[in-house]
Amino acid sequence: MTKSSKNIIITIIIGSVVFVIGNMLQGGFHFESVNEFLVDFGFYQLYSFVLGYSNMAFFDYMERRNWRKGDTIKRIVIGILGSTIITLLGLFFLRTFTSVIIYDVPFDTFIQNETWRGYSFGLWITLTIVSIFHVIFFYNRYQKNKIKEQKVIAGAASAKFDALKNQLDPHFLFNSLNVLTSLIEENPKNAQKFTTSLSKVYRYVLEQKNKDLITVDEELDFARTYMSLLKMRFEDSIVFEIPDRASDPESKVVPLSLQLLLENAVKHNMVTSSKPLHIKIYESEGMLIVENNLQPKQIVKKSSGVGLENIKQRYNLLSNKKVSINQQASRFAVAIPMLTKQVSIMRAIEPKSNFDDRYVRARKRVEELKEFYYSLISYCLVIPFLIFIWFRYTPHTIQWFWFPMLGWGMGLAFHAYKVFVNDGVLGNGWEKRKIEKFMREEEEQQRWN
Repeated sequence: MTKSSKNIIITIIIGSVVFVIGNMLQGGFHFESVNEFLVDFGFYQLYSFVLGYSNMAFFDYMERRNWRKGDTIKRIVIGILGSTIITLLGLFFLRTFTSVIIYDVPFDTFIQNETWRGYSFGLWITLTIVSIFHVIFFYNRYQKNKIKEQKVIAGAASAKFDALKNQLDPHFLFNSLNVLTSLIEENPKNAQKFTTSLSKVYRYVLEQKNKDLITVDEELDFARTYMSLLKMRFEDSIVFEIPDRASDPESKVVPLSLQLLLENAVKHNMVTSSKPLHIKIYESEGMLIVENNLQPKQIVKKSSGVGLENIKQRYNLLSNKKVSINQQASRFAVAIPMLTKQVSIMRAIEPKSNFDDRYVRARKRVEELKEFYYSLISYCLVIPFLIFIWFRYTPHTIQWFWFPMLGWGMGLAFHAYKVFVNDGVLGNGWEKRKIEKFMREEEEQQRWN
């Protein structure tokens, strides 16, 4: 369903509700004919359509504006003032149209007979609806931000887990141990250097695996260590070119991104003395580029794209800047953004945390809160309306509004207890403890069986 169709349906519903409320306030539904009913209903729908669409257009304009984080109060004030002015102007033109055009009342006579009473009801209804729309809008935006934050947290944990699994390919360790074995027999001194470099690589992985960003200088130092291992393995068949330092000492990249790119270059290209692999790392326009001459292996397994996808995923969690891949006939280059600041929404997540169901639990919590707040908003709107109906249309000897107010209020109180009380009886904490208890009992039962 399109947005325009939704708006039409909303205006029809609003017009119908206002039609019922307006006639109830005027003493009930007293129509002499179906035609009179349809005319009255049509006027309400006309007013609802004009006022509804004009206020919706204004609301869409307010939503498209770039508001700062602390502009919530300013937005509400401007929204209410704007809706008031739009509603008064719309009511004036509608009343002018119906009086002057439809009922042939002279314009001067119409202006002389105009009073505030003709605008109060329409303004009160419109501002009430606009206020409800604002409440729903800000609540939904708050919940969307919460859900987005939980998605980022869960996504960051998942990306870190994948990064930890794929940072150092098991084949790299296998090949390194083979090289080390041969070096021990042929050149013990180089074997000692190789062992030292290999230990530095794994120590770097352990130190940086929980970080979201690291300085370019640190990553370049690690790349030099990693390339020294490759150099001992391939000797003159591989040629490296790498800068000493980054142009901006504060610039940062995703940890171990260079290692993944260097590993990909060696994995997918021929590295021989007759066809040496040239790898160059350099900066360009705020990007750190890893470039190599393209000489694909004759027999190679189809690339899974895990390494590049890993880097892309982690950058998507941290920045709007994208990883760029440029493949030509004779060269292949990957450019990773050098960032100057980290997104504030990221959170440090312990590596042992159970992040696989974090988003599911967060989504469940958001749904519980949304359900409670919708009930609370409905209570705050319906109960005053029932009191008004009692005060206006029923004898004051029987205060029947207490029954729905207290009954619904007790249900709302129990709902609030369930949502916000964690450690009490029947609270969320109690539920969690009971689930864990039953799971332990079932596990013990299965063990005995």
